[in-house]
Amino acid sequence: MRNYLKMAYRNLLRHRRRSALSALALAIALALLVFMAAFFKGEMRSSLEDTLRLSSGHLQVRDIDYDPDKSSVAWGYLIEKPSEVAAKIASLPPVRTATPRLFASGIVSVGQDSAGVQIIGIEPDSEANAPYRQGLVAGEFLTAEDRNGIVIGTPLAESLGLQVGSTLNLLVNTAEGTVDEQTFTVRGIFSTGSSNYDKGIVLLPLAKAQAFSGAGDRASIIFVLLEDREQAQAVASAITGAAYKVLTWQEMNELLVLVNDFSNAYITFLSLIILGVTVTVIVNTMLMAVFERTREIGILAALGMKGRQIITLFLTEAALLALGGVAVGLLAGGALSAYFGRVGIYFGDLGVSGMIFGDRIYPYLMLDDVLRLSVTAFLVTLLACLYPARLASRMEPVEALRAEK
Repeated sequence: MRNYLKMAYRNLLRHRRRSALSALALAIALALLVFMAAFFKGEMRSSLEDTLRLSSGHLQVRDIDYDPDKSSVAWGYLIEKPSEVAAKIASLPPVRTATPRLFASGIVSVGQDSAGVQIIGIEPDSEANAPYRQGLVAGEFLTAEDRNGIVIGTPLAESLGLQVGSTLNLLVNTAEGTVDEQTFTVRGIFSTGSSNYDKGIVLLPLAKAQAFSGAGDRASIIFVLLEDREQAQAVASAITGAAYKVLTWQEMNELLVLVNDFSNAYITFLSLIILGVTVTVIVNTMLMAVFERTREIGILAALGMKGRQIITLFLTEAALLALGGVAVGLLAGGALSAYFGRVGIYFGDLGVSGMIFGDRIYPYLMLDDVLRLSVTAFLVTLLACLYPARLASRMEPVEALRAEK
């Protein structure tokens, strides 16, 4: 094998520029694929994490008749004594936190301007509110006793010209089917990193939201976060109650899971297309080498080199080109992924319903993607170069020796 490597290396050096350009073509393709894989992985990873921590949680406990699309605060759709229910759920070992939340439809108005929002009543001290608390860009967070304060997202504050200390009017659809209106003072402004989400919600203390909407001591859901999201099904099975419906994060985010699976298949399909196009450059290089070295191949055959040995020689050359291209491609793709993984790529409000996307996408490169793409690029190159290698091996020594006379 050592002799094959020496011969292959020397053969490639005969046309350094052509060999370098062939390896570079593969390197560029692989770098692009590595970055694309990191981009899609980062996009879906970020969307899943944002959706879990902001919207669905790992589990939700609801009343059996509750419809999340209606955001109704009618008593028949709500969980009674939610703090007691949440405390029981929080006592389960895999549960990190469980907290009641009340959802209601509302309208924020400031002067002549208004915007439809979802009112979320929260327990301010709950760990589940960390994304809002840590995302404060101005002011302070709510307290459980606050009866006049409200916290809003940055996009909503900008669109309505609000700042900390400003007042706004909030209308809510009550449990009786009427509309109530009150004035609130902006205590804080937050940014979760997703403008599409932030522009549509306002936060109130749970007790105030219950009194304001007429829900009484009731909540829409129990929002549950686990130590390990893979335990969701086991914890859901442990939560009993005929009046409750327990949903796991997979059930609540079927579209997100489907898109994630589709993105993996899309990357695989796209990888084969890009590599297939790129490998033609290397195949062309190998074909040129076969025709340029026809007489040499005839001499080797005449000296006793068998067809399989000629195939091995040309495949070794292809393997060296592939290894060089893969190495450079991984370095370039890894560097791009690492850089944009730190600074992110700004896309703004993507406006995709059913999923939460941040304004910035941070590529996230995984080892299995690197290995899969590297092995695929290497194998596709070798398989594509079988044709010129077999073409060389089938040459008749006499005809090959006459070719360059």
